Amino acid sequence: MRATRLLSRTAAAVLCSAAAILTMTGCEQKKVVLESGADQQTAANAALLGADGCVNYTMPEKGEEIVVMTIEGYGDVKIRLFPEESPKGVENFTTLVKNGFYDELIFHRVIDGFMIQGGDPKGNGTGGVDAWGSETGFAQTFSPRLNHVCGAVSYAVGNDKMNKSQFFIVTGEQIQPEMFSQYTALYGITFTPALQTLYETVGGAPHLDGVHEIFGQVFDGMEYVLDIQKVPTDKNHKPKSAVRIEKAVVTEYDGAAPHWLNAVGEEIGSDPAGINDEG
Repeated sequence: MRATRLLSRTAAAVLCSAAAILTMTGCEQKKVVLESGADQQTAANAALLGADGCVNYTMPEKGEEIVVMTIEGYGDVKIRLFPEESPKGVENFTTLVKNGFYDELIFHRVIDGFMIQGGDPKGNGTGGVDAWGSETGFAQTFSPRLNHVCGAVSYAVGNDKMNKSQFFIVTGEQIQPEMFSQYTALYGITFTPALQTLYETVGGAPHLDGVHEIFGQVFDGMEYVLDIQKVPTDKNHKPKSAVRIEKAVVTEYDGAAPHWLNAVGEEIGSDPAGINDEG
């Protein structure tokens, strides 16, 4: 069955990533990878509360702060931020951006049909600090109104579950209706009808909900992210040719129309599943 193969591919990629936790920092440094259902109850709770009020696809007000990340050889990726849903997460990211932290860093881990990961000054998944210079980082918080749909921007964490500078942008895969029961069986996630409709419409990585903190959403330039996921990589999923963030800046949203894309690169409406309709 195609859906089973798709889910198996994603699950295998994520579980392999989680197995790749090693190396050192001083005494013992661990690679920051994306966990898959590491805390199934947390993920299940987040999923049960989510989607009916999902704000991933809502736009910032004109003049509101956004981040524009220029990726060398590709173009500008524009990120809407969610300070009301992830206050410290947004503060951390924007402070690092304003300090030039991400300039010239690479996307060190890229998995087609899943995500692209960057923000490590060491470029190998073992580095990173938060905006206050700490290698310890800060605790995750999860908003029930944000989900790991295509274009979601979220923190990558290690076994300590602490946010630092590493982040990832979800590309994800198309989610077929019959796959949801498999997600429930594998990860203990229960989906509301609205959340299921949303993931079917836009694609993403549902098993990361409640496991990683989402703080942003790409609303323009997603085509570049989808292109990057296709680059040739080595056995550790590191691009063979560097994919570099030329510059990242915090700027004001100018009110230009968004260009939302789903996991297969199709343009979608600003409220893809009708989840923000009132009444």
